[in-house]
This record gives sequence, structure tokens and C-alpha cells, in this order.
Amino acid sequence: MKKADLQTRADVYLLVSSFYEKVKNDAVLAPFFEGVENWDLHLENLTSFWESSLFLKTKYYGDPLEQHIKVDQQNSNLITQEHFGLWLNLWLETVNELFEGEYAEIAKNRARKMSTFLYLKIFEARME
Repeated sequence: MKKADLQTRADVYLLVSSFYEKVKNDAVLAPFFEGVENWDLHLENLTSFWESSLFLKTKYYGDPLEQHIKVDQQNSNLITQEHFGLWLNLWLETVNELFEGEYAEIAKNRARKMSTFLYLKIFEARME
């Protein structure tokens, strides 16, 4: 059966919330998210980020790099390539389960680039 492509904010929210349910249940990744106090707000912020990244219609005002560096520092600089690989695999799995099409492919490609960029920047921040 053919799946729909990502088209709306509601689609992006479904993707993000489904993905983070997996993250919260992943033994390796979940500990990094224990500090999230308000999951509803976190999911809304992430939905805004991905909506902006995918559709280029809205403006996202957060700083994902700053947040990831902060989480790494709070966890004694323990984030590794393995963590980003697991994150990416769960993202790709979730996209593939729910959607197919041009925007689904964009979501996967942006996540690949983002995981590499964030890991490199986290590593650089450790050297400062």
C-alpha cells in the first residue's frame, strides 16, 4: 500500500512524536532525554524545527547546536558517533514506516547531514 508524503504540520508532528516514542524506549538514547521536563513543548519545538527544515515556510528560532552541546556537557561529554547512528537509524525507520515521497526523502537526507554536522560541532566544542 502506498503511503502519503509529508505535507502538513500534522504530518511532521506525527513523525516527530512517533520517533521520540522510540527514542524514549531505546536503552542507549533514552538517558540523554531524561532532562526533558515538558515533552509536549519539546515535541512542538521539534515539530517547528522540522516543519521549517522541510517546507521552508516557517521560521525556527531555536538553536539545536547549542542544545546538543549543552546535553553533551551535562552527560560528561559521552555522546559518540554511535548515539548519532542510533538516532539516525530510528529516524529513518520512522520515516519509512509512516511516509514515502519527496519530502520523506528530504527528511531522511536532512537528518543524515544534521547528525554528521551536530556530532562534529559537539566534538569541536569539547576542544574549546
